[in-house]
Amino acid sequence: MGAVVPDTLERAPDAPHPAPRVARGLRLPWRTLLAAAGGLLLLLAFPGSGVWALAPLGPAALALAVRGQRARGGAWLGLVFGLAFFVPLLSWSGIYVGAFPWLALAGWEALHLALLGAAAAATSRLPLWPLWGAALWVADEALRGRFVLGGFPWGRLGLSQTEGPFLSLAAFGGVPLVSFAVALTGTLLAAALVALRGGRGPALRAAALAAAGAVAVPVLGWLAWLPLPGPSLTEGGPTATVAVIQGDVPQPGLDFNERRRAVLDNHVARTFELAEAVTAGAQPRPDAVIWPENSSDIDPYLNEDAARQIGRAAAAIGAPILVGAVVDGPGRFISNTGIVWDPEDGPGDTYVKRHPVPLAEYVPARDFFRFFSDKVDLVRRDFVHGTEVGVLAMGGARVGDVICFEVVYDGLVRDVVEAGAGMIVVQTNNATFGYTDESEQQLAASRLRAVEFGRTVVVAATSGISAIVAPDGSLAARSELFEPAVFVEDVAQRDSTTLAERLGAAPEWTLTALGAGAVLAVAVPALARRRTRRSAA
Repeated sequence: MGAVVPDTLERAPDAPHPAPRVARGLRLPWRTLLAAAGGLLLLLAFPGSGVWALAPLGPAALALAVRGQRARGGAWLGLVFGLAFFVPLLSWSGIYVGAFPWLALAGWEALHLALLGAAAAATSRLPLWPLWGAALWVADEALRGRFVLGGFPWGRLGLSQTEGPFLSLAAFGGVPLVSFAVALTGTLLAAALVALRGGRGPALRAAALAAAGAVAVPVLGWLAWLPLPGPSLTEGGPTATVAVIQGDVPQPGLDFNERRRAVLDNHVARTFELAEAVTAGAQPRPDAVIWPENSSDIDPYLNEDAARQIGRAAAAIGAPILVGAVVDGPGRFISNTGIVWDPEDGPGDTYVKRHPVPLAEYVPARDFFRFFSDKVDLVRRDFVHGTEVGVLAMGGARVGDVICFEVVYDGLVRDVVEAGAGMIVVQTNNATFGYTDESEQQLAASRLRAVEFGRTVVVAATSGISAIVAPDGSLAARSELFEPAVFVEDVAQRDSTTLAERLGAAPEWTLTALGAGAVLAVAVPALARRRTRRSAA
């Protein structure tokens, strides 16, 4: 009676283990199906379906699938989970370039989940295994977000939480703490199910304890909302009136900027329309106007006509415009640049994108990657990596500029807030992903950042989704895909700091160390036993 729970809670980590009772009814094919189902359940929690409450069921399913398995079996189950999750989640990445780049990216991301599955299996018999399993999720995401080529932290557990109790935790430990809370809820649910199969007495008490923990985590999340800012855009500092222009593009796809002048003209035209509305008293005059990434793919430093059109728009609205431009140079490179264009003085402060996307904005080892796909040659010139943090002063606003996918990199967003940004701006161009869920998934990251740093986040997209996100992560305004849109809102320029900002990456590294420590607690005795057997032989 209760064989699983005493084995879990009392047995020494290096002692031999009987197969947990839950494993007897779950042979590998069933475990594989459970892992696949877990990946699909997690997918449903992400924008597109957006059922955020399903997110803990993903880690729960993986924990049950790998429970009692060896690392090799756990790796297989983690890979199945990862493919079931990442292949559909990242389908937008192949919408115009074919299946190979999409499946290669999804497969690469899934390999990290294979590592997670192996580690979770190896530690699944340790005391307090739900805690170590949740910490391993954070460790795995930390690895995936940094290596190789700077990593790609898309699809982290925390980025599924655009509302609900877990979202509040972003203000206390950033996306890693949200991921940990989601994973811990899931692994505690799994522990409750494991214990329930153990019978009566101690097993039922252990099940009740684990279930209580799974409830306590989101309850703590609800309580964590109490000291945080609400949905007001204007509280917390002096305000600046900010306008967002979504000019739209002639057509979606890789050729969205084939008519580059049309894209620029669209944003100029929407700005003139706003100026007419201001003159008529229908809209307040903005202090700053935000255009998206790629709003001028004609270099305004070299093309007098493009510069003239931008200057006319700035003069008409009577406010500086943050223009997203592709700028020639330095040298053989080009630069993805945000330019503050003043109505009187013309181009001023700039921000150059610090983390261009590998294989999309630059191609390392071009000959090697061309062997797999000639699509790399669509990137004719590589974008340079910027070096300066993007805090720009314009019209009384202190704009912390990040461009496109930079919003999912914790350190890049933290840098602009620490450098004094009173608001965060995400300039993006999603036209290359058509009518897919990519824009919704990217917007979700902006909503996490708003809570994490207690700042309003302004998203300006060429073709959508543009939005103004309040400091509590709610949407004050949003556009639809491939429709022109203009927003004007008063936005407080905040200088408060959240605990997440003060702690920086410490929560992530602490949780990563917990997970790594659990793996070492299993690996070191196992290696010692192997050496002993070899010596005896």
